[in-house]
Amino acid sequence: MKEAQEFSYEDRYGKAGGNRWIAYAFAISIVGLLWIFWAGLHHANPSISSQLISFEVTGEKEISLRYSINRTDSDQVVICTLKALDQDKSVVGQIDDTIPAGERFSQQVTAIPTRSAPFTASIARCRAE
Repeated sequence: MKEAQEFSYEDRYGKAGGNRWIAYAFAISIVGLLWIFWAGLHHANPSISSQLISFEVTGEKEISLRYSINRTDSDQVVICTLKALDQDKSVVGQIDDTIPAGERFSQQVTAIPTRSAPFTASIARCRAE
């Protein structure tokens, strides 16, 4: 009688490959972590930043907005889009305020004309010209 041989998947399908995927995964994770680190540092210090200080309703169809601008390049002209909102948070007024080149830090007070009674105001965005 013949002895039964042990079944081996390696004989049938060949030897399994090594764990080469670990090296690829490690390299991709290092590149990913470096990108996350760079993106965090790059966006943590923008070239133009703005901050709303206060606003005051100055009339039935006008609101005054006080805000500050901080820019890294003092020769840069900055355009800020300012919005006035009513009680239902609908936009009732919007203007672009141009801040000429000058100091790196400046404060602006701007009146926003509206089509109806304003309730609040905000800075939509500030960008370089």
